[in-house]
Amino acid sequence: MKVGSSLLANPDLLTPRWAFIQRLLEDIALLRADGYEVVLTSSGAVALGLNTLNVKPENAGLRDKQAAAACGMPILLSAYKQVALEFNFDIAQVLVTRGDLEERRRFLNTKNTVHRLLNGNVMPIVNENDTITTEEIRVGDNDRLAARIAQMIQASHLIILTSVDGLYDKDPSEPGAKLVEELHDVSEYLSVTEGTSALGSGGMLTKMQAANMAQHAGCTTLIANGEADNPVSSVLKGERPHTKCIANTEPASAWAAWLTDRLQMAGSIVISQEAAELMETGKRGVERADVISIHGPYVRSDVIHVYDEEGVERARGLSNFSSEETMLLARNLVEPTTKLLGYHTRATIISRDNLVVLDERHLPWDSPAEDEMEQVER
Repeated sequence: MKVGSSLLANPDLLTPRWAFIQRLLEDIALLRADGYEVVLTSSGAVALGLNTLNVKPENAGLRDKQAAAACGMPILLSAYKQVALEFNFDIAQVLVTRGDLEERRRFLNTKNTVHRLLNGNVMPIVNENDTITTEEIRVGDNDRLAARIAQMIQASHLIILTSVDGLYDKDPSEPGAKLVEELHDVSEYLSVTEGTSALGSGGMLTKMQAANMAQHAGCTTLIANGEADNPVSSVLKGERPHTKCIANTEPASAWAAWLTDRLQMAGSIVISQEAAELMETGKRGVERADVISIHGPYVRSDVIHVYDEEGVERARGLSNFSSEETMLLARNLVEPTTKLLGYHTRATIISRDNLVVLDERHLPWDSPAEDEMEQVER
């Protein structure tokens, strides 16, 4: 589950909302007693640390937020620890950066740690390490972070507690706005999801992106207002209003979900229309002769996005080469790889087994602008 800053921090005093934390952890204790395994992704550290630095939320820059995270994290974890012990269970903190979730080896290491904590009957609280991350290397919002963790542990439900009842068909402040109680295709509602809360870094858009990520892994997402008694179990039981994003009936494998649901684009390539059609058959990957232009920089083993000549994203896959090596191979089709790269390897840019062709269930990423793409000149 994911809990937003507006629920955890008093917006005026920037202090912990103890009554909410008490309700939340009491409910979690009941869920654990019923056999549920719970992993929590919690916002709030930055908001709770601003007082220490005497900085207002509206005036906080990146360095302020990094320092506030360092000040606020002990406050947040101390509150969770104190209340959890009242209900006879313990917590542990797992700090991650985007690289821990995007690089396969680090992703598996994080997964092993989370599972070991669950096996030890300890509730993991996963947070982005805001103290050291910059805009270029951060996840940016805890909604998608929570979805990534849900994929990682193959959760049955992702519950996002926020300050509204769920997704509305238009701005909830407008007359006639209706709560969307159930949906399969989140793309239908992306146009009404702009805006963020005063304390948080995400809005309804990131919640829809998170729901889409969870759907691919066979995980149903429930979005609800956290201001309620039994804030989690009451949603699971359908006792109060919320939005349910239904999991796909044929979920992707853990490998395919990790490949396709990226937190940030590492790089991309454009391939010919003919190559894109052949790739969709599932019988081949991406060869060097297919590449028309490259957007980087990216390194070997980065997951890159594959577009056709019309700008339509067709696939995502694990690159066998860096962007510089890809360009060298694509520009010199007749030269052997040993001569170009100094080592022997096949000139396949993305192997078939490391490539996932996208379907209508995936939210596509916009192709980089033409002036950002380096053209292959043969």
